[in-house]
Amino acid sequence: MPRILAIDYGKKRTGLAVSDPLKIIANGLCTVDTTTLLTFLKDYFLKEEVEQVVIGLPRSLKNEDTDATPLVKQFVDRFRIEFPGKPIELVDERFTSKMAFQTMIDSGLKKKDRKNKALVDEISATILLQDFMQRYA
Repeated sequence: MPRILAIDYGKKRTGLAVSDPLKIIANGLCTVDTTTLLTFLKDYFLKEEVEQVVIGLPRSLKNEDTDATPLVKQFVDRFRIEFPGKPIELVDERFTSKMAFQTMIDSGLKKKDRKNKALVDEISATILLQDFMQRYA
């Protein structure tokens, strides 16, 4: 059964999360170096059936573009060229990093482990995906 993939795109690192085949639970997949993201996705799409891609769009508290928004939009343009026909949904990613950090605290991770930005990115992607599935599934 096809899955949904979430992408928390970043300038240096990108967090990825994927749904279970029934699209009930979001699971962190990994964090990849952004320079290798398209290659990673090509390999992943060959191995796994993905019917929908959810990409976090950075927005300010005033619902305006942030400094990171143009980078994400450029990535979306490249994604559409590389994977034509693959459905994309852009979703507001406000507060996901803060929620990810709070999740790390709540789960009892030590302060040293909470400084792992790659883990924050992966958890952020998971939060994006779970929120998307709750709203639209």
